[in-house]
Amino acid sequence: MYDEQQLPAQQDHGPLAGFTVGVTAARRADELGALLQRRGASVVHAPALRIVQLADDSELLAATKELIDQAPDVVVATTAIGFRGWIEAADGWGLGEDLIERLRGVELLARGPKVKGAVRAAGLTEEWSPSSESMAEVLDRLLEEGVEGRRVAIQLHGEPLPGFVESLRAGGAEVVGVPVYRWMPPEDIAPVDRLLDATVTRGLDAITFTSAPAAASLLSRAEERGLLSDVLAALHHDVLPACVGPVTALPLQARGVDTVQPERFRLGPLVQLLCKELPGRARTLPVAGHRVEIRGHAVMVDGALRPVPPAGMSLLRALARRPGWVVARAELLRALPGAGRDEHAVETAMARLRTALGVPKLIQTVVKRGYRLALDPAADAKYADA
Repeated sequence: MYDEQQLPAQQDHGPLAGFTVGVTAARRADELGALLQRRGASVVHAPALRIVQLADDSELLAATKELIDQAPDVVVATTAIGFRGWIEAADGWGLGEDLIERLRGVELLARGPKVKGAVRAAGLTEEWSPSSESMAEVLDRLLEEGVEGRRVAIQLHGEPLPGFVESLRAGGAEVVGVPVYRWMPPEDIAPVDRLLDATVTRGLDAITFTSAPAAASLLSRAEERGLLSDVLAALHHDVLPACVGPVTALPLQARGVDTVQPERFRLGPLVQLLCKELPGRARTLPVAGHRVEIRGHAVMVDGALRPVPPAGMSLLRALARRPGWVVARAELLRALPGAGRDEHAVETAMARLRTALGVPKLIQTVVKRGYRLALDPAADAKYADA
């Protein structure tokens, strides 16, 4: 039995309590951040991109006029926000009715239910939409129909469509890109730099990506600062990269980084995935009659959330690598960030760690040797060869 007397009663903390999650999204960042915070996460927001306003984009105006003047055979709508924005921008230019009329007479394909909703809200009807929400399925349908000599307009949305345009052109199609919005670097790069620093120092437990350009932008900035190898090392081992879908993951995969992705490419399932993955990575140990779960920046002791300073988390992780074994002060000193050579720094950080945990006896002082986690005797055998 765990000793319940020394701690407050267990509280209902969210599944992400004690974890810090980075958000790189430029749009819908507030929605994603709120979903994470409601589940207990601390959120660090650093938009890796900004979106150029549609009405300011001369390329979109030119493409819209071209399609009105010369009708396409097929139009592929790829995102709801992009399709709505296209219609709104055309209205602002006085071309809205002409564009709607032109789209009414073509084969209109919509990638997924949200896009279908935007198409129908504009008074149009899609001819077909893939059940998988996959651009690959859209491509397969077009190629099966045959695209030789056909004019295909694709609403671009800032993310790469690997092989899509090339395959259509190889099949004999004339492809017209409709650049609905453009990704640009953020006006304020400081939040991105802070996010990169937190990644390198393992101050984050996960980073979320909702667009491929955001992932590419973050890696590009890391390279500019000479941090790319350190960032990639963190993403390989300690900081979980979570992408909303496979297209978003491409820039990371190109660098050899494995990512996790939800089955449904939506924000809700992305957060649900983190609620499963991050607690599953936490270390849980029976220590001094208590259940101790080591999370990103906090510790759950018998279900009570205990925030721990970064230096204390560094010491605790060093002790937990060999639970029950004595860890020398010199080794613990090396685990402390920027501690120098003074072993008194270990004693100070250890005192603060014990206070934060609320149960000093979780960590034992072994005179003239160091410190150890007071692993329960029944668990000693399990961790003897750790």
